[in-house]
Amino acid sequence: RRHWRWRTASTATDMRPLTLNDIIDIARYEQERPEFRKRIIELKRHRRIAVGNRVSFVFENRDTMRFQVQEMMRVERIVLDDRIQEELDTYNELVPGSRELKATMMIEVTEPAEIRPVLDRFKGIDRGGTTYLMIGDDRVEGEYEGGRSSEIKLSAVHYVTFLLSDTQVGAVRALHEPLSLVIDHAPAGYHHEINLAADVHEQLAADLHDE
Repeated sequence: RRHWRWRTASTATDMRPLTLNDIIDIARYEQERPEFRKRIIELKRHRRIAVGNRVSFVFENRDTMRFQVQEMMRVERIVLDDRIQEELDTYNELVPGSRELKATMMIEVTEPAEIRPVLDRFKGIDRGGTTYLMIGDDRVEGEYEGGRSSEIKLSAVHYVTFLLSDTQVGAVRALHEPLSLVIDHAPAGYHHEINLAADVHEQLAADLHDE
C-alpha cells in the first residue's frame, strides 16, 4: 500500500515529475475523490483565464496533472503499473519545468454547428507569433505543442509553454510587474488582452522554481 496523502491546493509548489508513488488505486480514489475534486475545482478557479469570448487558458501544475491521471485511471479502469506509467509520462509533459509556465488553451464553442467554422478561423494560431504573456513591458511568446493541427484540421485544445528568463522569473515572483495574456491572431480577427488578477499572479509566481 502506497503511503500518500493529498496536499492542499494552496501549497502546490512542488514541480517534480509525478511518479507511481504519487498515485493511489482506483478503490481508494473513489473514496477520496469528492474532497480532492473540490480542491482542484477551487485551485483551477484561480488559474483559469478567459482571453476574449472564445479562448481560455488553465495554467497547469503538479496537482492539476495528478488529478488528470487519477481521473483517466478511474474512467478507463487502469490498474496496471505500466499503463499508469504511460499516463504519467503523458501528463508529466504539462508539469512546468524550471522557469516555465504551462497552460492548456481551449477554443470554446458551445453550438455544434459553429465548431468547424470557428476552428477553421483559428487555423494557424499554434504556429507562433500569436500568443504572449506580458510581464510589465516584457513579452514572452507562447510555444505551442506540435501535432495538434494540420492544414485541414485544428484541435480545440492546445498546450502552451511560456519559457521565462531569470530576470522575468524574478519579476513575476516579486509581484511588482503586472501580468497579462495577449492573443493577436489576424486570420480570426481575434485581438484580446486580459490583465491577470492578483490571485492568478500569485499562483503563477508559486509555479516558478529553480533548477
